[in-house]
Amino acid sequence: MAESTVSERSRRWSTYWTDDDVRVRPPLVPLYRSMIAVDIERSSARPDLEKARLRGELYRLVHVALRACGIGPSDHDPLVDRGDGVLILVRPSDRVPKTTLLSRFVPALVRLLADHNLRGPAFRLRVAIHAGEVLYDAWAPFGESVDICCRLLDAPELKFVLHDTTAPLVLVVSEDIYNSTLRHGYDGIDCRVFHPLVRVTVGEREHRGWVATGRAAPICVE
Repeated sequence: MAESTVSERSRRWSTYWTDDDVRVRPPLVPLYRSMIAVDIERSSARPDLEKARLRGELYRLVHVALRACGIGPSDHDPLVDRGDGVLILVRPSDRVPKTTLLSRFVPALVRLLADHNLRGPAFRLRVAIHAGEVLYDAWAPFGESVDICCRLLDAPELKFVLHDTTAPLVLVVSEDIYNSTLRHGYDGIDCRVFHPLVRVTVGEREHRGWVATGRAAPICVE
C-alpha cells in the first residue's frame, strides 16, 4: 500500500479501546435527521412482565404507523431503544418531508393506539418531534439535537399535559419544527392547537416546545 494512502487513512480514521477489543471508527461527521422520540406513560411504575408486553406493543404500533404513511426501512435508521420508549431517526429525503411526520405518522399512531386500547391493556404515549444534526459512534447516535428531542419528550410540562387529558397521546414539537414547518399551515396540520408550554435547557441554551392539546389526533385538519 502506498505511503500516501496509509497517511490518508491515518488522518481519516481513529482507533479507540473498549474493555475487550479495539474498534476503528470513522471521523465524526454530522448527518441531518428528522427525529421522533416516543415514550410510554408511567412505565417505571409497571411490573417487568407488563413492561415487556407494552414494549412489544409499542414497537408493533410504531412499525405499523411508519409503514402506513409510506416510511420504509430504507427511509430511517435502525430504531434506537430507550427502555420504555424508542427513538426514530428519519433520513432526509423528498419521500419523507417533515410534514409527513406531522400530518400522517402521528395521526396514524394515535388511531392505532386508540384501537389497541379498546382491545387490550391500555397505555398512553408522549411523542416529541425535532430535526437536526446527529453524530454516530459504535454504540448509538448522539449529539445536541438528540438531547433536545429527548429533553422535550421527558419535560415535566408534557407529562402534566398527558396526565390532564383523556387523549391516548400528546405531542410536542421543537421550536425549529414549529417555525420551519408547522406554523405555515400545510395540508393536514393545524398549528392553532399547539401552544408553547415546554421549556428545556440543553448546553446552557433554552429551547421551547410546542404542545398539541386536544382529545385525539389534534393536528389533523378534518
